[in-house]
Amino acid sequence: MIETKFNNNVLTAYIKGEIDHDSAAKIRSHVDAAAQSLKPKVLCLDFGGVSFMDSSGVGLVMGRYRQMKLLGGALRVKNYSDSVYRIFAMSGLEALGVLQ
Repeated sequence: MIETKFNNNVLTAYIKGEIDHDSAAKIRSHVDAAAQSLKPKVLCLDFGGVSFMDSSGVGLVMGRYRQMKLLGGALRVKNYSDSVYRIFAMSGLEALGVLQ
């Protein structure tokens, strides 16, 4: 499940539940549509409600990073658990500077 809020040129996507191949596609579709229509300066992915994530979550973040670069904006990822952080760290996402 995902809920988005747009305020002060920041689009925040609150992600809840598990992120696997199927759910990542739904999240991606929802977030991309909102970003294309609203054209935010910052897209913030809030992982506070994520209970499980596999490598599909890394693809989700990388794709949104590229999308925001094309739109001239930035991506931020916040409120992730230690287990989600480990997956991000192993994938090299730290080097992008998006983790908060």
